[in-house]
Amino acid sequence: MKKSSIFGLVVIAIAIAVIISVYSNSSTYGSFKDAQSTATELHVVGHLDKQKQLFYDATKDANYFSFYMKDNKGEECKVIFTGTKPQDFERSEQIVLTGAMKGHEFHASSILMKCPSKYTNDKVEITEFKAKQTSI
Repeated sequence: MKKSSIFGLVVIAIAIAVIISVYSNSSTYGSFKDAQSTATELHVVGHLDKQKQLFYDATKDANYFSFYMKDNKGEECKVIFTGTKPQDFERSEQIVLTGAMKGHEFHASSILMKCPSKYTNDKVEITEFKAKQTSI
């Protein structure tokens, strides 16, 4: 065999290995119900249930944060995050969790938040300036 054909086969084998490893490490989006039926990591999109209590005590355990979230299908679940509570968490409009179910609790490994914009139309103050007309 020529060296170029061996090199080509090696490149193809490496490309296939990379594609398989990326595909196996990727997680999908779903709901809490989907997370209960799978053991793999899953992304769950929803919003914070502000009626329920948030628990974070930095003096007791700075790496334990729990709250309740409703996913986009309306299912509610207790979420446990092993990390510090994100700043302005209560103000978030939407939350994306990455993690897996353990029993009846969702254990999140990461949290992404969509916070409300400070540039909303109802807060924009419109000021009108008129040029002074001077006569010469």
